[in-house]
Amino acid sequence: MTGQLTICDATSGDVAALAEIFAHYVEESTATFETKAPDAAEMARRRVDLVDGGYPFLVTRGANGRVLAFGFAQRYGPRAGYRYSVETTIYVRHDCLGRGIGSALLQALLTECERRGFRQAFAVIAASEPASVVLHARAGFLPVGTLAAAGWKHGQWIDVFLMQRRLGEGNDTPPDGAPVIAVTAR
Repeated sequence: MTGQLTICDATSGDVAALAEIFAHYVEESTATFETKAPDAAEMARRRVDLVDGGYPFLVTRGANGRVLAFGFAQRYGPRAGYRYSVETTIYVRHDCLGRGIGSALLQALLTECERRGFRQAFAVIAASEPASVVLHARAGFLPVGTLAAAGWKHGQWIDVFLMQRRLGEGNDTPPDGAPVIAVTAR
């Protein structure tokens, strides 16, 4: 299937499809802890905020041009020290799962994050989504922790798995030529 796919930047013309794909996960699953599906206008605002912030926002199109999936990266945390770390997010149309779409999109997203100089990627995955854990493990993410009962949705507590993958040189070198400061134990 991946030979029939096109992965490219999401555009303003894609926001209705993004909202449709995401609505399924908001309303029918625990893959996201959002409880009210955002409309196309809200998805447009989110896309613009990320793109304007220097983060990739990609879509996967089928042979007919239809949006089958979307993925983006965003800053892992709000503080300046997180500026080289991203959280990755991937959503595939629920009727297109198991075709390699998510794998191809995640790989493209990670490549784009590396190209932009990010050094660490994190995935925050609901424990109710084992296929997402497998997807990320196949892309080189390693488990780094579990947040027990971190979310409540559809009448249940849900654990959250944290996974991490280095990007490019990771933490082997300082970013942007920044000096390395040695810290000694006292």
